Amino acid sequence: MKVYVTDEKEIIMEPSLKWAGNPNIIIAVKAFGLKATVQVVDLQVFAVPRITLKPLLSVFPCFANIYVSLMDKPHVDFGLKLLGADVMAIPGLYRFVQELIKDQVANMYLWPKALQVPIMDPTQAMKKPVGMLDVKVVKAMKLRKKDFLGKSDPYVKLKLTEEKLSAKKTTVKQSNLNPEWNEEFSFVVKDPNTQALEIILYDWEQVGKHDKMGMNVVPLKDLTPEEPKVFTLDLLKNMDPNDQQNEKSRGQLVLEALYKPFKEDEIPKDVDDSTMVQKAPEGTPAGGGLLVVIVHEAEDIEGKYHTNPHVRLLFRGEERKTKRVKKSRDPRWEEEFQFMVDEPPTNDKIHIEAFSTSSRIGLLHPKESLGYVTISLADVVNNRRINEKYHLIDSKNGRIQIEMQWRTS
Repeated sequence: MKVYVTDEKEIIMEPSLKWAGNPNIIIAVKAFGLKATVQVVDLQVFAVPRITLKPLLSVFPCFANIYVSLMDKPHVDFGLKLLGADVMAIPGLYRFVQELIKDQVANMYLWPKALQVPIMDPTQAMKKPVGMLDVKVVKAMKLRKKDFLGKSDPYVKLKLTEEKLSAKKTTVKQSNLNPEWNEEFSFVVKDPNTQALEIILYDWEQVGKHDKMGMNVVPLKDLTPEEPKVFTLDLLKNMDPNDQQNEKSRGQLVLEALYKPFKEDEIPKDVDDSTMVQKAPEGTPAGGGLLVVIVHEAEDIEGKYHTNPHVRLLFRGEERKTKRVKKSRDPRWEEEFQFMVDEPPTNDKIHIEAFSTSSRIGLLHPKESLGYVTISLADVVNNRRINEKYHLIDSKNGRIQIEMQWRTS
């Protein structure tokens, strides 16, 4: 495969394609008033297409169109059977038909002609921000018990529709069916007439999949600009209005929402919602804040005896751990940890270390370090957010991606 690098927002590839098979293709042929049924057999196609993906976009699947052109006439080989006889045995017919097909295909798609396959509307994907949505998750009431012992550990995920960015979530409230969060989040709005805020409430589990406790949506068109609105939402099983299970009570969620359109001179040229730092929840100590650490992924880490990595975080005597990923040199965790502090940790460091634990009981090497990094937090406090890949000490090539945020009230 050839890959071209250009100054345009595009990716160009030229793969060599070969396909062979014995398809069941029947062709009805009409000529000079006569009609015959012919079967295509032993079909082979060899071609070198140029595949262009453009324009490139910042949202999945990251391109708007696929263009396919042929850099040369394709090689097509096949046989034709009529009433059990090989039609291609007729002198001169095979070469005539083969060249005819090559010419017809080449006339349609030979470079610079191209077959265009639209994937998405680039004008929709490249919409400019028109405002901000501020959301405060206040509390939930009368949640249904999910755990066997009659307890639940709820947290809320928030996401705007028509956006590919990951959802934002509240902290987990342990063993609480009437939790209070009072946590604030901000979202970039691109189309208040079509977008909606999706709210899903989960029951956190230490092991296994987190259970969904209920959900609902708030269409942004229901909000009056610059006017805060309080919603008390019934938690539903799904958004199907005909599902009778939605009639069962799953509790309620209270939140406040405020849509603030940008003024003409306030519209940002380039806003990345993923770089926005949320506010710390109410109750944060005055002068202090919330240190948020997100362990994204690692690459090229390998143990001497086994590679079942998890990450340990150590900050001011507090220890947190990610889940273990079995048999992976490139694990992905995407786990978030929060530390409440009384003052900005400008003189503090956080110790992050990757470990592998054996999956076999009684092994001589039950645990081994895969590398570590110690990060000064002064830059996190000053910049509010850092998202970097760090080389792991005592690891040959291992790197780990850590995102840290400093949130204040």
